[in-house]
Amino acid sequence: MEDPRPTLIVNATVEITAQALESIVENAKQIAGCDERGRYHVDTADKVGEMITRFLFEKDFEAYVQNMENYPR
Repeated sequence: MEDPRPTLIVNATVEITAQALESIVENAKQIAGCDERGRYHVDTADKVGEMITRFLFEKDFEAYVQNMENYPR
C-alpha cells in the first residue's frame, strides 16, 4: 500500500469471520484466474493482509488508536 507516511509491517493475530475469509479467497481467485490445469496461483494469506491494511488506512486507524475511548478497560 502506498502511503507517504513511514509505515511498519506488523505480524499480528486477528480475528475475522469465516465469511470474510471466504470472500477474500473467492475474490482473489477470480482476480488471479486459473492456469491451463485449473490451478490458482495467488497467495490468499497475502491478500488477507492487503485487505486489512487497506481497510486500516481507509478508515484512519491512526486516529482511532489515538483516541483513548477506543481502548478496552
